[in-house]
This record gives sequence, structure tokens and C-alpha cells, in this order.
Amino acid sequence: MSRLLEIYSKEIVPKLREQFGYGNINEVPRLVKIVVNVGVGEAIQNVKLLDEAAEELAQITGQKAIIRRAKKSIAGFKLRAGMPIGCMVTLRGKRMYEFYDRLVNASLPRVRDFRGTSERAFDGRGNYTLGISEQIIFPEIDYDKVSRIHGLSVTVVTSAKRDEEARVLLAYLGMPFKTA
Repeated sequence: MSRLLEIYSKEIVPKLREQFGYGNINEVPRLVKIVVNVGVGEAIQNVKLLDEAAEELAQITGQKAIIRRAKKSIAGFKLRAGMPIGCMVTLRGKRMYEFYDRLVNASLPRVRDFRGTSERAFDGRGNYTLGISEQIIFPEIDYDKVSRIHGLSVTVVTSAKRDEEARVLLAYLGMPFKTA
């Protein structure tokens, strides 16, 4: 069992039950999945860039990345439907908790001038999306082997019904939100 999952079940669940008055333990919000997505717009000209991004994403998450293809053609971007345009990984279970732990405790503190994450990035249904501008903040990436800096988005999907419940859950799990 991962360290964060143990903390969640022993410390966070009782706090959330008391704070929000949940009668049933299954009502308590929990992490469902984490989706890590990388869009590589330059892959239109150079498909090799997409392969590098997928390889780096696999190093970061510990799971093989899926190549995503364009759904629509966009003439202004010289993009045809079906062209490879990005890659993504969906993490669940033990890998999800380990990735979240590394993200919060090892990677985010490495961001230059980091003051915390925004509290306004919730979608209204208890899911949180975080944009990361450089993949090199992750300790798994060897800086010398990176040919191109690219960003990625991390979406944390929770079972919370409201944003407030999800915000409290993520705060207890160590997400460093900005203080006003």
C-alpha cells in the first residue's frame, strides 16, 4: 500500500466524515483517476517529437502513453482528422497515488517562483486540472536528454459532488493551494 493511500484511509477519511457529516464511508470523496495529457502541436511536421513526448510521459508516470489523434480537420493548422497530435496516460489505483505523491512533494516544489496552485481550476463537478509548463520539473526526466521543452496537463478526477469537497480532499492530500 502506498504511503499516501495509507494516510488517506487512516487520517483523511475520518476528518472528511466529521467535516461534511457523511453517514456512509462510501460517501467520502476519494481520488478516482489522474489523467496526464501532452499536446504536441509540432507533431504535424515532425512525428518524432511525439514519440519523444510519449517516452518522457512514460518515464514520468511509470505507464506506457497512448497516442491521441485529431478528431477534426483544421485547415488553419494544416491538421487532418486522424493525425497523431498528442499522448496521454490514465493512472488508477496504486500508481495514481504514487504519482500524486511525487507530483505534490517532489515536482511542484521544483517549479521556479512557485507560490502554490490555483484554487479556481475546479470544473464544478469536483475535478481539478493543473497545467505544468515544463516537463523537466519531474525528477525522472534527465535534463541533458531533453530535446524540446513542452508542457502537460494533469487532471485529478475525484468522486466529490462539489468543488468545495474536492478542494478540501486535495488540500488534505497535500496539494499546495495559493493563500490569498
